[in-house]
Amino acid sequence: MFSGINRQNNCFLLSGQMKRIYCITIIAIIISSSGWGQPISYKPGEKVNYTIQYGIITGGTALLELNREWLNGKEIWHSKITARTTGMADAIFKVLDIYESYIDPATELPVKSIRNIREGRYRKYNVVLFDHKTRTDSAILNSDLTGIHKTTQGIHDILSCFYYFRNHILPTRTNLKKGDMITIITWFCDELYPIRLKYIGVEEVKTRAGKVKCYKFNPVTETGRLFKTQEDVSFWFSADKNFLPVKIRFDIFVGAFTVEIQSYEGLVYPLEIINK
Repeated sequence: MFSGINRQNNCFLLSGQMKRIYCITIIAIIISSSGWGQPISYKPGEKVNYTIQYGIITGGTALLELNREWLNGKEIWHSKITARTTGMADAIFKVLDIYESYIDPATELPVKSIRNIREGRYRKYNVVLFDHKTRTDSAILNSDLTGIHKTTQGIHDILSCFYYFRNHILPTRTNLKKGDMITIITWFCDELYPIRLKYIGVEEVKTRAGKVKCYKFNPVTETGRLFKTQEDVSFWFSADKNFLPVKIRFDIFVGAFTVEIQSYEGLVYPLEIINK
């Protein structure tokens, strides 16, 4: 998944990490079973802008948005996240990654997902269709790249998983204890992708939007060429009724990347900013 690191020049070192960081950024922003019922933590019209920072260098931006649309004559909620490099990072190693999920609002399960990757000269485009109704014991996925797959009933893609996490896990946070592990099975990069999240606790986080009280989680990461430990990624969700992802931090061998909320609109509830 990860390419080699150029250790001879800091600029090229940054570019060598960019593909890795943007892939993980997409996952970290959008992480957040089958939940039934009308969502209460999010709604169509929600839009959140993020800034990606490497030290004092602004390396890129990410936009997460949710809109009401129609697909095959049925109402769906279309979620889309777009991450791109900017400035010096864009000149060294251009990245434009787009992930889309078409979600059934009645079940909060995906019916279609799109992965559109442009990283330097690398290109990847993949469409997956989800069938949750034909079988009662499993879901059927149809990938335009790898064909038919039978998977766990109630499986999510990487974007619908994010909304499920906000709407069904975080609202039951009173049952969480420090150190508790949450596992959600998703379909990502055309394979089963278990996401494991360790609950750390409550912290106040400074962001460009203001100081926000948050719930902190560490997704379990793979050690080796990029991370020293399994807890080198941290991210924070607002401790209000939105459970909005407001900040992410990656501690890697060459330094630290942060992804931080810059602006937002269309939230169900006002974001609770600490004024002190």
